[in-house]
Amino acid sequence: MTLIAAGAVVTPEAVHRPGWVETSAGRIVDVGAGVPLRAPDHDFADATMVPGFVDIHVHGGGGASYTEPSVDEIARAAAFHRRHGTTTTLASLVTATPNELLGQVRALTAATRAGVIAGIHLEGPWLSAARCGAHDADQLRDPDPAEINALLDTADGAIRMVTVAPELPSGITAIRHLAAAGVVVAVGHTDASYDQTRTAIESGATIGTHVFNAMRPLHHRDPGPAMALLEDPRVTVELIADGVHVHGALLRHVLESAGPDRVALITDAMAAAGLPDGSFRLGALDVEVRDAIARVRGQSTIAGSTATMDRIFRAAVRNSGSDAELIAAATMTATTPARAVGLSRVGSLAPGLVADVVVLGPDLHVVAVMADGDVVVSQAAAPAVAAR
Repeated sequence: MTLIAAGAVVTPEAVHRPGWVETSAGRIVDVGAGVPLRAPDHDFADATMVPGFVDIHVHGGGGASYTEPSVDEIARAAAFHRRHGTTTTLASLVTATPNELLGQVRALTAATRAGVIAGIHLEGPWLSAARCGAHDADQLRDPDPAEINALLDTADGAIRMVTVAPELPSGITAIRHLAAAGVVVAVGHTDASYDQTRTAIESGATIGTHVFNAMRPLHHRDPGPAMALLEDPRVTVELIADGVHVHGALLRHVLESAGPDRVALITDAMAAAGLPDGSFRLGALDVEVRDAIARVRGQSTIAGSTATMDRIFRAAVRNSGSDAELIAAATMTATTPARAVGLSRVGSLAPGLVADVVVLGPDLHVVAVMADGDVVVSQAAAPAVAAR
């Protein structure tokens, strides 16, 4: 048994001040309020304990990329984000040639089996050329059942989410195909109309990929995909709360209208996260990072982010750091994304779930991380270990 105490413990129902979490064999055994009955193994009196972050849309970090079919590279990217509190990762792939994509899926499937990541998110290649963002437009293609089946067969269950532009030829058919195979389907990188997006939702799509970014914008006579995604209670909307991708006023409006149970905050981070400005790659594209903002070289197109989930969490605690804000932030950075992609063993501090815990100091920066209940590590001295 391991007992961890903290000045505040954020659960789905309340913030215990003080509180404690007890773990055993990698699972949470109990969560309580007040001073624990025995001396804790780890005591963080001035800190806040939250569930391990769940990032369902991330391309890399710390100089490493999930697009590289290398076990070491994948582990290095996951380890970087673990030090920033992400204990559960869906590795996102960008558009690539069919053979490259198969190789990347094969490598990430092995990493999933090894517990380094929790699965794969295919963000391409079935996207709109008009809204492709930082994807290689030359490799975009219409959904093909043979390619879909080849990828699903190679992954053998490791592909958890796929982003599709529903207006493509066979787009709706692909959404139905993927949903029937048990894959979570997201609508994104799309120039779809409101009605086309509604059809996609009725066909099985349940997530909006980084809503507002890389999709037809809202217009009073043409509400487009964002409106259809936001108004449907069956849909979880991804938002990149890095202060760059979405204006703060719009972010506040979405959080107030959709609520934390429907908002999954993501990083969309690329390899440049955690590194100084410079030149990088995202798939086949050259990316320049200036003032911590990543853009396709020679263009104004934003190419993912340099954010980490602890920074996203801090952005979600917008005002007073009240109990309500802390619960909402934990919901949007852990509970909602986990539920959206069917990860039932993680996402909150509750008995029976995996012992994934992040300890945040008074400034909400990471002090320690526990993953699978095995270790508690300081962010500053964190070893290069893999993150799930």
